[in-house]
Amino acid sequence: MTKQEILLAQKEFIFPAVFNYFKEPLVVSHAKDQYVWDADGNQYLDFFGGIVTVSVGHCNSGVNAKVQAQMDKLEHVSTVFVNEPQVALAKKLASITPAGALTKSMFTNSGSEANETAILAARCFTGSTEIIALRHSYHGRTSGTMGLTGQSAWKLGPPQAGIVHAVNAYCYRCPFGLEYPSCEVKCAQDIEQVIRTSTSGRIAGLIAEPIQGVGGFITPPKEYFKIVTDIVRNYGGIFIADEVQTAWGRTGSKWFGIEHWDVVPDIITSAKGVGNGLPIGVTIARPEVADALKGLTISTFGGNPVVTTAAKAVIDYVEEQNLLRNTEDVGAYLRGGLLDLQEKHRLIGDIRGKGLLLALELVEDRRTKAPATAATAQLMESARENRLMVGRGGLNGNVIRLSPPMNISRADVDEFLLRLGASLTACESTLFAGSTTR
Repeated sequence: MTKQEILLAQKEFIFPAVFNYFKEPLVVSHAKDQYVWDADGNQYLDFFGGIVTVSVGHCNSGVNAKVQAQMDKLEHVSTVFVNEPQVALAKKLASITPAGALTKSMFTNSGSEANETAILAARCFTGSTEIIALRHSYHGRTSGTMGLTGQSAWKLGPPQAGIVHAVNAYCYRCPFGLEYPSCEVKCAQDIEQVIRTSTSGRIAGLIAEPIQGVGGFITPPKEYFKIVTDIVRNYGGIFIADEVQTAWGRTGSKWFGIEHWDVVPDIITSAKGVGNGLPIGVTIARPEVADALKGLTISTFGGNPVVTTAAKAVIDYVEEQNLLRNTEDVGAYLRGGLLDLQEKHRLIGDIRGKGLLLALELVEDRRTKAPATAATAQLMESARENRLMVGRGGLNGNVIRLSPPMNISRADVDEFLLRLGASLTACESTLFAGSTTR
């Protein structure tokens, strides 16, 4: 089909709720490594990676070779039959989880399914039903995970019973109007009041992203998770770390994002980056939690031999190429470049994240912190013109999200910073024409 035929078919045959970036949707043709090409043949430097999914580069040759070999051997059997790729991946995951404490896995097809499985396991294990989630969170597109999500824009149905939302650790916009560290991490302490006033007092657990993804890569202070985990466990609950976006080395130096906060969760959920583009979800739990999920269950495509082969190949590639270290080093280099841009561009109010999971929150005024929602949309268009692919997020739609492949180089970062700087300059020349204030 031609580009125009593709766009017309999209409009006619795809649910309109499936939204696209840009005034005119970008029609993607093909991709390789850190580059993506559109239907007009334009090459883009991809610093979003399909929403934190392309971990080791588009169409990674080493990963794809193993996938293709598996496709020629065995493509599908479903979970009612045992297969080597599934158990090989599960064994590998057990060896890299925090403290080696989470050793049993259940494979599904997405992060939404992984989170549904985790909530069910928490309820079965504790005998309680109530779940604490966080404001600004995103946990998926199923009915249950929309209920967990803390942003109205992503809730397409009514509120879910048994779920309450606590304030999140959003230091740039502290919900209590305080400043860290003199705040004594009040957002974490408040979890106890939420449990005592908004639940029955005995909960099944807390689900939280180590760094909130769709929320705009909101990153908590170092004490946060230790405080909230202790509180939750004191009230009978367990801690579910939603690592759909933060796992597999994405935050640098560690396999899982939660490891930066020296907390061992009871369940980890993930998806996205472990498949490098192939659909996979996984719920990893402590044995006693996994064992509480009694009865029969099945996932037709969960644990598929092709996608589990891909996932293990991705993990092996990360190890072989020492990408935990590369993500830390190149991520620090990228953060330094972003800080330099912040000095030059008044739109940038905050820079946050870890490793190669970084964000810029854009504001109209640094003093008032008024969200620059319209300017962010304009910057997205400008970035496209400069052949950059970046993401957008935040409750107010004013956050630029960056999550390039973890095997990018400093040279890629240098090129990205040049293009982003040009995009910011073009955007600000219109927004702040004639203004001299910062």
